[in-house]
This record gives sequence, C-alpha cells and structure tokens, in this order.
Amino acid sequence: MPAREHLLHKIRTALGRSAGQPVPAAPAALLDLPPMDPGERLSRMLERFPGQTFRAAGPAEARDHVAGLIGARRAVASPAPLLEQLGILALPGVQAVSGEPAQVREACAAAEVGITTADYGLADTGALVALAAGTESRLASLLPPVHIAVLPADRILTGLGELFTILPDPGALSSSMVLIGGPSRTADIEQILTLGVHGPRELHLVCLVDQK
Repeated sequence: MPAREHLLHKIRTALGRSAGQPVPAAPAALLDLPPMDPGERLSRMLERFPGQTFRAAGPAEARDHVAGLIGARRAVASPAPLLEQLGILALPGVQAVSGEPAQVREACAAAEVGITTADYGLADTGALVALAAGTESRLASLLPPVHIAVLPADRILTGLGELFTILPDPGALSSSMVLIGGPSRTADIEQILTLGVHGPRELHLVCLVDQK
C-alpha cells in the first residue's frame, strides 16, 4: 500500500470510517453568550484593552481628549460620520483621508497619529473589531505610529460569540475584518520583542458613553 494511502487508512480507522463514506455534516456552532450588562461590558473593555483608555461622558470630552493626544503632531483621520459628528475632523492638524489610494497612502505614511472609529469592542478580551468600509481607511490605523480609536459604548459586545451572532457572514458585508488586540509586535529576530514593526506601537481607546 502506498505511503499516502496507508496514512489515509490509519486516519479513517481512527475516525471509525471507511473509504468512500460520505463526510457527515458539521455540528451546529455553540456560541457562548454569557449575560453581561452594559456597565460591566464597558468596565471590562476599559480594563482589558491593551493600550491607554479614556471614558468620555460626551462628545466634548471625547473631542478634547483626542485633541490632547494629538498635541502638535500631524494626524490623519478616517472620514467616518462619528468623527465628523464629534468635531474631530475639524481639529487643527487633522487631515481627513479619502479618495485616491496613492494620496491616502502618502498622507498616512507622513502622519504621526491615525484616528479611526471601531465597529465593535469585545469585552472578554479588550480587542477592537474593525470592518473595512468606504468611510474607514485601514491605512489610518496601520501606518502612523500612534492609533486612536473611538468606540461608542453601546457597540461593546461580550465576545466573539456575540459578534458572530450579529455578523454570521462578515465577508458578505466587508472585504476585511480585523481584530486589534494590541500594538504591533514581533519577536522574529532572535526572539527580541520589537514594537511597531507591522503597525502602530501605541494604541489609545476613547470610549464614548453618550453620543449626545
């Protein structure tokens, strides 16, 4: 018996199956949705987010905090409706990036701070969920060394189980779904941890409790 067939025979035997037997249907996914009230979701998100966090009571606090983080540095921002509503796109030194890909890439590469929104937050891990969209530039969250994400508190979910309950087929809505679980880091070179190689080395989360 050829080596390949011998290996497949051993696998089938271990699974209790025979050659040519139809593959059984996959079992239904079991999604764990533990009960968690909004206040607990917010506190866990702020506690577990792998970066600096700020709880903004309203738009003015959110805008002023972002302005303080930017300081005198050059910043780019996604032209997201929420950022416009909060007045962040009108802050001095902030450039809203959209349009020609080459120009967006050039602006994001030259900026020191990138500002975006996040679609969801996951309270159990503190990760952010970002879906690619026309109003969100992925480069604004990847190229500048500092990334500021603005997240409404009512978009915080318990975890991945709830996310996939809400979005069972993310690929039908977006070309990309990214989970942001901390600053870019790698230890590929002699196991020495280095930050900022493949993305921002500094993350800030602004949680907006009240959008009015």
